[in-house]
Amino acid sequence: MNESAVTVAREDTPDGEVALRRRGEVLELVVDGVFAMDTVDTSTEVLLATESLRRHPAPATVLVGGLGLGFTTRAVLSDPRVRHVDVVELASPLVGWARAGRVPELAGLEGGGRCALHVADVGAVLRGGAGPTGPWDLVLLDVDNGPDFLVHTGNARLYEAPALAAARGALAPGGLLVVWSSHRAPRLLAALGAVAAGGDWVDEVVLTVHREGRDLEYALYALARGDGG
Repeated sequence: MNESAVTVAREDTPDGEVALRRRGEVLELVVDGVFAMDTVDTSTEVLLATESLRRHPAPATVLVGGLGLGFTTRAVLSDPRVRHVDVVELASPLVGWARAGRVPELAGLEGGGRCALHVADVGAVLRGGAGPTGPWDLVLLDVDNGPDFLVHTGNARLYEAPALAAARGALAPGGLLVVWSSHRAPRLLAALGAVAAGGDWVDEVVLTVHREGRDLEYALYALARGDGG
């Protein structure tokens, strides 16, 4: 029998209601009435961090686009090579609840001094139109479900060539951009290829997760910036 959900926190924003709900031991994030993520299986959120960190020899500075429930950020912070992490989240309630320690999953991220949470549009940050400022060794984007199953239709632009070019430009030489998707996205892979410059490489990593009796395919899309700038 499915347990009923208990609302832990909710707040209205210009982009719709943001809510945290408990269903037994599971924490759910619901945005504008649409299920965004939960804690049933956080392996792909963690793999976004660990796979990216594995591919960079010196990931001192990291930008995480999308706070979610904090699992990507915690995985980044677990790497001692990382000196500083900027987390950019559009939904101000999530940042407020993280700072207030409203739920254990989000509590204490800024406590060690290596992580800063920012309420901003990550697209504007990547274009240099809002703080924080780069460049970063790693840019990890998990702002929506991917280009074909969006929670907010306005996020579609983040998966298109102009925004991806801005993300590439925010990388330090040798830096790595990785975009998480809840599904395989050939158009995203093609868009990354279109913005790649000489010396760059582009890659797709498909992740299979067994969840609730089904095998689901998630994907990571990466662009590594060559030293040529």
